[in-house]
Amino acid sequence: MAGPSVPEALRAALPQGTRLVLYDGECGLCRRSVRWLLARDPRGRLRFAPLQGETARALGVAPRELETVLLVEVGPGGAAAVHERSAAIARALGALGGGWALAGRALRLAPRPLADAGYRLVAAHRHRLGPAACALPGPDERARFLP
Repeated sequence: MAGPSVPEALRAALPQGTRLVLYDGECGLCRRSVRWLLARDPRGRLRFAPLQGETARALGVAPRELETVLLVEVGPGGAAAVHERSAAIARALGALGGGWALAGRALRLAPRPLADAGYRLVAAHRHRLGPAACALPGPDERARFLP
C-alpha cells in the first residue's frame, strides 16, 4: 500500500531503506513482540515507534484501530510504503534474514484474507496474551526506538 512521504523532520531518523514497525505501545503482547524482533535483529534493520507516539502522528499513518501493526518501508526520496497486519509481520520477518525471511515469504504466500483473519483473532485477545510490563531495552536498543 502506498503511503505518505517521510516529513523532512523525520528524514534523519528514517533514512532510505529503513523499516519502521509501528505497534500498540500500551499492549503487553505487542511490546513483547517488539522485544522478540529486537533479539533476532542484530543488524538493526528494524526501527520501532508506538502508534500513540509523535512519529506515527508525524507520518500520518496511525490507524484508527490500535490493534493494527504497521510496517513503513522508506524508499528513495523519502517515499514510504505502508504494510499492515499480516503483511507488516511478513515484512518484519523478512528484514530479519535467514530462516525468518523464509517464514515471512511463506506468510506472504498465504491468502491475505486468511492471514489477516488469523492476525485479527490474535489482536482481539492481545491484552490477555501478553504481560502488562516488559523489560526496558538496553542502551544499544534504545537508539532504535522513535517517540
